[in-house]
Amino acid sequence: MYALNKAQARLTELDQDFLRRSLRTTDSPCETSPLVNGQRLKAFCSNDYLGLANHPDLIAALAAGAKRYGAGSGASHLISGHSIAHENLERALATLQAPYIPHAKALFFCTGYLANLSAITALASLENDSAKGSTTIYSGKLNHASLIDGVRLAVAQTKASTVIFDHHDLLDLEHKLKLDSATLKIIVTDGVFSMDGDLAPITELLALAERYDTLLIVDDAHGFGVLGEEGCGILEALDLHSQRLIYIGTLGKAAGISGAFICGESTLIEFILQKARPYIYSTATPPAIAHALLSSLQLITSAEGKQRRQQLYNLIAIWQAEMVFSSWEKMSSNTAIQPIILGENRVALAVAQLLSEAGYWIPAIRPPTVPNGSARLRVTFSASHTVVEVRALISTLQQIELKVLASKEKLHG
Repeated sequence: MYALNKAQARLTELDQDFLRRSLRTTDSPCETSPLVNGQRLKAFCSNDYLGLANHPDLIAALAAGAKRYGAGSGASHLISGHSIAHENLERALATLQAPYIPHAKALFFCTGYLANLSAITALASLENDSAKGSTTIYSGKLNHASLIDGVRLAVAQTKASTVIFDHHDLLDLEHKLKLDSATLKIIVTDGVFSMDGDLAPITELLALAERYDTLLIVDDAHGFGVLGEEGCGILEALDLHSQRLIYIGTLGKAAGISGAFICGESTLIEFILQKARPYIYSTATPPAIAHALLSSLQLITSAEGKQRRQQLYNLIAIWQAEMVFSSWEKMSSNTAIQPIILGENRVALAVAQLLSEAGYWIPAIRPPTVPNGSARLRVTFSASHTVVEVRALISTLQQIELKVLASKEKLHG
């Protein structure tokens, strides 16, 4: 069969390029010391930044939600699947962002991927004129795959034009905005870039959006729950206020459970509700999840949430001060995402294997997730990690680097 033979040939190509991915199965809760394929490892790869995924309060809330609402929602939101649990969660999420977005309203989604597809495709359809050039979407060069796919789908549906911009070069972005005659312009960016760990210049991007009558979509998947005094995300951290902002937050990372939300000015959110196909045609998330997320929001904004954020940032500071390599590149990041650039795919895989043998779980990240030649380890911290554990990881990585360098010298000597 042609397809079968072709699939095998393509898999062989992935193997030759050190790009084939493989699943590792856990047999434990999401925690910093999971049981992985029967081996107890110290995990520095989860996005559970506040350590809430196995929190007893959330476990109890999820069980209580299931007891009250059952196991499933039964239908899409616009048919019969919209529960009071969903409604209460959306109101709570809108309240959190209301200081930054006037007349805030929120929509809850099954996943962040669906939320991003929905926001971009729906808002790109605001312009009724389908002639090419009536809408321009400005997409960050290092945006997450879900944002990229959302832009591609919007272009296919609306004939919008696309401009890729570098968030390190806003002068170029402004030059392009200034020359753009499109009636509808949308800037799309991550808040915290998931592979580099740096923050997008949202303050400057919002200033450009105000100046050139542009919407600004911010995917704050890795910022919600972590950034800001109350954990409300990048808008709180930067004290930004505008009706042009479309804020997207993920609830399966720092919030510890599942799902995502879009928050924006109520008229824009109502339009997304009417036009977003992933929202209209997807079965609603089980109400028990929404019920448990209300407890997660309470934890994030509580004194305990603040303590967990402080612990997380203490660990980040130790890492940045003490993790010194002789040849590997440690990126400067003030977030829970701390990449180590190794370059070659095979080197990244080899180092990940050495870490596994030493009792650590830090997978190799390779193209197309990151650009060619920038394969890396993506170290992530959780508030559940300890100072002793972080320093032990630092020591282990330094020993592995010396071992890898020694093997290279022996090979070329």
